[in-house]
Amino acid sequence: MIIAIPDDYHGVVHQLDCLAKLSGHVVRIFRDTAPPTDRLLQKLHEAEIIVPIRERTQFTREIIGRLPKLKLFSQTGRSTHHIDIAACTERGIAVTAGTHASIYTVAEHTWALILSALRRIPEETAMMKRGEFRRSFSSALHGRTLGVYGLGKIGRLVAATGTSFGMHVLVWGREASLAAAKAAGYEAAPSRREFFERSDVLAVMVRLSSATRGIVTAEDLACMKPTAMLVNTARAELIAPGALAKALRNGRPGLAAVDVYENEPVIHGDHPLLKLDNALCTPHTAWLEQDTYELYFGEAFDNILAYLSGKPINMVNPEVLAPAKSVDPGL
Repeated sequence: MIIAIPDDYHGVVHQLDCLAKLSGHVVRIFRDTAPPTDRLLQKLHEAEIIVPIRERTQFTREIIGRLPKLKLFSQTGRSTHHIDIAACTERGIAVTAGTHASIYTVAEHTWALILSALRRIPEETAMMKRGEFRRSFSSALHGRTLGVYGLGKIGRLVAATGTSFGMHVLVWGREASLAAAKAAGYEAAPSRREFFERSDVLAVMVRLSSATRGIVTAEDLACMKPTAMLVNTARAELIAPGALAKALRNGRPGLAAVDVYENEPVIHGDHPLLKLDNALCTPHTAWLEQDTYELYFGEAFDNILAYLSGKPINMVNPEVLAPAKSVDPGL
């Protein structure tokens, strides 16, 4: 089988131990950064199986219709909203997805951003290399309020770390988050406005869906303290378009740290947040960690092998497979 892995612009997939699972197949790894559609199609034209890296490429109905040999999308991770599932089903293309999610790397990266921004570590490192000294204070965490918007699996890890620093945890979100806050001994914010007003560090930990897109508004951000910091390692689309950059220019909040953007990858420094001194930005690398890659790709490759054996697992659109249908691994 010809198996294509697009969007490996970090150039790390070939380092994975789990790649050995695809021994005997032709594996083509492409490192292009957001290639135009025609170039993408040229590279994927012969592919029988595609392994998308998270949601980096949008596989629209048009693109799917121009991939004549495609039999299977084996998605890394659980999200498949970037693949037109209906178009795949109509064309008899199977879609599988992962069942695991790495919560620890995102929580770790969230705190790396918080500590780096508040302690001004990137700035101090650059100044020290130039032989200069910083002439202002950094900010401590002890005694401050950590706002956690969405107390899910990752949010709980972030909150627990905050308590280890002696922070007061304040939670906002849906009823499940507020109930989980009370069960864990955290404070559930009395109101949305008070949540944004009181948080010294506010971590957005909400899952992106049609209901949560743009859930953090310009009005919310305007309620934050000039000394406060917002951190987003979830999804950029959770914040209203353009609202965060504008809020930072207006000084409320005073700081932001982000790892996610509306259009990724960000190339040539072309993003409003990168032009602001009070924004610390990393290029969606919270999950760029070897164990996490081994987990996501290992499961995607296992899904391929199961599909080729005629016993598919983790199907997103099982209706494409007739009960007696099997696939010859030698194809």
